[in-house]
Amino acid sequence: MRTTFKTGLFAYTGAALALMLAACGTSSTPETGASAPGKSVILISPNPVGVNSFLQLGVKGAQAAAKEIGASFKLYESKDPNSIAQNVDAAVRAKPTIIVGISFSFDDIFSTVPKQHPDLQFLEVDSCAKTQAPNLTCVSFKEHEAAYLAGVEAGMLSKSGKIGVVAPLDTPFMHRWIDPFYAGAKSVNPKTAGTTLYVGGNNPFSDPARAKSQTQTMIGQGADVVAASASGGNQGVFEAVAAAGAKSFGVDVNQCAQSPGNIIDNVIKHVDVAESAAIKDIAAGKTGGTKVYGLAEGGVGVNALDGDVASSQCTVASSPEVIAKVKQVRDDIVAGKVTVADPLAG
Repeated sequence: MRTTFKTGLFAYTGAALALMLAACGTSSTPETGASAPGKSVILISPNPVGVNSFLQLGVKGAQAAAKEIGASFKLYESKDPNSIAQNVDAAVRAKPTIIVGISFSFDDIFSTVPKQHPDLQFLEVDSCAKTQAPNLTCVSFKEHEAAYLAGVEAGMLSKSGKIGVVAPLDTPFMHRWIDPFYAGAKSVNPKTAGTTLYVGGNNPFSDPARAKSQTQTMIGQGADVVAASASGGNQGVFEAVAAAGAKSFGVDVNQCAQSPGNIIDNVIKHVDVAESAAIKDIAAGKTGGTKVYGLAEGGVGVNALDGDVASSQCTVASSPEVIAKVKQVRDDIVAGKVTVADPLAG
């Protein structure tokens, strides 16, 4: 069964989270409706949420699901691997209905902790532990399919034939946004050249200054389209392309409004809807296993595929021929006529 998720569902309101200390991280504790005694959801983030649109979606999805199942909600924000472990330990001791860990940062710890606590339910969003216990449910995405579509747009719209990606770290998972982007571009313009630069440093997922510097370097080398895959550092990419007259892509949500006229489109991942559905399933007793969301399931995409692209503030809205091509490639991927290589599979 195919489900279509509208991008508009994911616009982040920017409402400030009420934060209080919990364990070794921080915890947001808004009451989310009439809560049954002991019924609760704890979400553990790998980094402070801040302006990270991906983590904001994770909070949004968990809060929505908690409200629907009549549970309280708490957010434990981590600062580093040590605080992730400390927050998981604190969550286990709190014995909530569901413990949610978001991102691949939980792969190692969720390989062991769920086995040690079979009476608790765990959910890993956007990745899955290699050794999956029966009480660990996983939700993952085919980000590479959406990145390929963005690459098609980049290949058609780049004037220099030089494009790039600014990413946090050089890891196999991050290459899901990088390699398919270049492959999509080369599918429409074989002469396209791609360059990747990494933010690195002490805060690779939330460092706008370093992301901006890497983007400036790339533009100096001739790139006129730079995809921002730097999480909380994306604003730095947008600032650099705006100053240079280049173009960019956003990630996870529609970020076009953050830099009107400078962002072509976004590699969308509907984290909140998939996470919310998983939490409700677990609460209903449907636990374990992995559900993967790709283009066919409507779990990933680009704004060009949406009916309201005209109001998206993305520049692709003024290129109907690009939109038509993206829709055709999307259909070919769903039909199996085009296979997008998954960097993680190799």
